[in-house]
Amino acid sequence: MSLIGRLIVIFIGFLAACFVGGMIVVVALLFPEFADLGAGPVDQGAIDILLGFGFIFVSGFALVPAAVIVAITEALYIRSALAYAVGGGVVGLACYLGLIPFHSDTLQFEGIVRRHLEIMTGAGIVSGVVYWLIAGRNAGAWRNPPPPHKPPPPLPSNSRPDAR
Repeated sequence: MSLIGRLIVIFIGFLAACFVGGMIVVVALLFPEFADLGAGPVDQGAIDILLGFGFIFVSGFALVPAAVIVAITEALYIRSALAYAVGGGVVGLACYLGLIPFHSDTLQFEGIVRRHLEIMTGAGIVSGVVYWLIAGRNAGAWRNPPPPHKPPPPLPSNSRPDAR
């Protein structure tokens, strides 16, 4: 597979992983509120808007850490689903900790909400597996040369004109 084709597959895998991660974040954060509403069905347009914002949120914050994980796995030919799940969890953790204030005097993060940390890390793990399903299974395949073509089979002996 050529490098350009591989980059397109990586991009599609990243978008799909971000969409799934955004869906998980939106549903997990809104689930307790749905139980408290008691108002009945929710407007589908509102859900679509929330899913769009979840996708934008996840893709915007996850771009740089995910690009680092993708570069490492492509360079080292890492094709394990577990590696992508762990990498996705690290990306989710990095995205969450990037939003939390860090005090350099005490060297601590202030205001970590454990449930939100678990949601972001879990969404990252699932996103990593989704990326592996689309693009990670063939990591580094663009560097392999294409297999050589087999020579054609010989012609039957009676099919050639007699060369005298």
